[in-house]
Amino acid sequence: MRKSQRGITLIGWMLLLIPIGIVGYAGIRVTPIYLNYFRVIKVLEQTASEGKGEATNPIEARASIERRFNVEYVDTPDAKDIDIHRDGDHWVAIAKYEEVAPLFGNLSLLVEFDKQVVLQ
Repeated sequence: MRKSQRGITLIGWMLLLIPIGIVGYAGIRVTPIYLNYFRVIKVLEQTASEGKGEATNPIEARASIERRFNVEYVDTPDAKDIDIHRDGDHWVAIAKYEEVAPLFGNLSLLVEFDKQVVLQ
């Protein structure tokens, strides 16, 4: 047996790779949720840029968001879950929702999203 260990042992590799594997698996589980969120942002920004210079009302904005959600295949949140209200002299669309990504057993990741876009 050597007096000094050179390199990394099997136990060292396990201690190194297990946390990296868990973080990698969590990233794989969360990636589709974030891709969906980026589509929601795109829809809200397109709806906001569509109404520039015009008096946008909440009915037209909600219909536009619903159409774009169908085209972009956005499942969560539903178009009815987007809050559209007047804030001073302009309309604001707020997408505030959370999604859960199950990891393993009873362990899950909760991801909260909050995006606000001025429609006028």
